[in-house]
Amino acid sequence: MKFGTVQVAQAEGAILAHSMQAAQPPYESQLCYRIPKGTFLTAQHLADLAEEGHREITVARLEAGDLHEDTAALALAQAIVADAAGQGIRISGAGAGRVNLYALGAGLVRLDRAALEALNGVDPMITIATVPDYHRVDADGMIATIKIISYGVAAAALDRAGAGVAGALRILPPVYGSASLIETRVSQTMPPDKGRRAMAGRLQRMGVMLSDRVIVRHDEAELASALASAPGEVLLILTGSATSDPMDVAPQALRRAGGSVTRFGMPVDPGNLLFLGEYQGRPVIGLPGCARSPALNGADWVLERVLCGCAVSGADIANMGVGGLLKEIPTRPMPRRSD
Repeated sequence: MKFGTVQVAQAEGAILAHSMQAAQPPYESQLCYRIPKGTFLTAQHLADLAEEGHREITVARLEAGDLHEDTAALALAQAIVADAAGQGIRISGAGAGRVNLYALGAGLVRLDRAALEALNGVDPMITIATVPDYHRVDADGMIATIKIISYGVAAAALDRAGAGVAGALRILPPVYGSASLIETRVSQTMPPDKGRRAMAGRLQRMGVMLSDRVIVRHDEAELASALASAPGEVLLILTGSATSDPMDVAPQALRRAGGSVTRFGMPVDPGNLLFLGEYQGRPVIGLPGCARSPALNGADWVLERVLCGCAVSGADIANMGVGGLLKEIPTRPMPRRSD
């Protein structure tokens, strides 16, 4: 692509590089209009620019083997989203060298980081920006934007950028339809339903139904019995007293019911006191107290993966620590800094 300043009279068929004011016919009216950047200039455009007093303008000209920015952006989007329904992604129209990718439904974004980094390494003019891996997205949420920075790029460069990127982005939809939340109480007073409301909101946005409320005493036997009779495909435990040890009431209740605990604790704050387990083929999540708030916490990251059918290992949770400082809470009773 050639880019530079030319005489107005020589610019027919070129792409206007910068928006400009032009005289609007009939010129006696002395009215003006704006020619947007990126416009392919016609003879009428050039006459209007000359009438306004412009003698030189900055333009871009595509050469043999070049693709226009919109054509290139759309072609790259189609290379990435080779199976729109299977990948759960909708491709937008192209404009100003940009095409956006949207989720067809709620779920988690999975991406092939190496393939996308290789794409961005081919030519600085060919780019894609995405949300992070495992990002939760709602239906019609934008997950990526493809932008051709220049007005045109070489077709050969676009071919290299599009090689090996098919399927590099996809949406994992939820695989479970229902969940049960079991709450424990440490006194005769019924706990407020703040935690249930927060969890219902999390589940609803993923299309998962929450079963009727269940509250039992903070007791191993009662909690184990509640787990055994819970109808949900995913089992959630929210205790009235924080679970502070792998042998505490909630993990022990899960073992007593015949289940297993696969991980206690996570390096995400808020969210440290989470545990993960299994009961009769159903995932079990022991929620930290911060799950009573709708604010993002470590439980969200585990819950979302579980709901979308991702296996979550102890190593996966351990790896969440880098980037896992989610919020500084000024009201905590213990200071986090000595200064």
